[in-house]
Amino acid sequence: MKKIVIAIDGFSSCGKSTMAKDLARSVGYVYVDTGAMYRAVTLFAMRNGLFDNDNNVDAERLQQLMPEVKIEFVTDAENGTQHTCLNGEDVEMAIRSLEVSQRVSIIAALPFVRAKLVEQQKALGRGKGIVMDGRDIGTVVFPDAELKLFVTASAEIRAQRRYKELNEKGMPANYEDILSNVQERDYIDTHRKTSPLRQAEDAVVIDNSNITIAQQRDMLLKLFEEKTKG
Repeated sequence: MKKIVIAIDGFSSCGKSTMAKDLARSVGYVYVDTGAMYRAVTLFAMRNGLFDNDNNVDAERLQQLMPEVKIEFVTDAENGTQHTCLNGEDVEMAIRSLEVSQRVSIIAALPFVRAKLVEQQKALGRGKGIVMDGRDIGTVVFPDAELKLFVTASAEIRAQRRYKELNEKGMPANYEDILSNVQERDYIDTHRKTSPLRQAEDAVVIDNSNITIAQQRDMLLKLFEEKTKG
């Protein structure tokens, strides 16, 4: 069975990471969470005081500091989950906070940030056998990916999922704030000048607003088998 690159794009909080992790685990592929990479840079900017009170970022200073940003993924030996590390520190919980969510689209819109991270992402996928999710994987990072998916769901359902996720992690959350954040991120992601979120022409669209995880898994495995047979 030949190895392929699987590119999963879509809107925020529509389950792309969960989908990608599950698919990678099922088929024995490597999973890369590109959204976590942008969140890690956002956390770095926050910790270095690069946002003002109006959430404007000091892009010039961040560009100077980018060589200091080292992002790695490590696997928890006990449960097999993947954690994001920033300069040697496990920041998996910290990068999922609403504070980071409210700023990550600002950081992701910066051309020099995207250039640095896209370069790293392309390097990770050269050997194939990889599942990668984000906003521009099938359009910019891997335009020749053998399997491209574009995931969507209503803003309200995505906000409900995010609210539930934060509550389960014991993190403070307000549904209306989360819904506003989801809608704002949708606008920023689809209107930024550099690598805006858009559906690749050859992507398979999956609206998971009203399907179960099991139904989604079966759909993905069928698509994977079709692309890798022969």
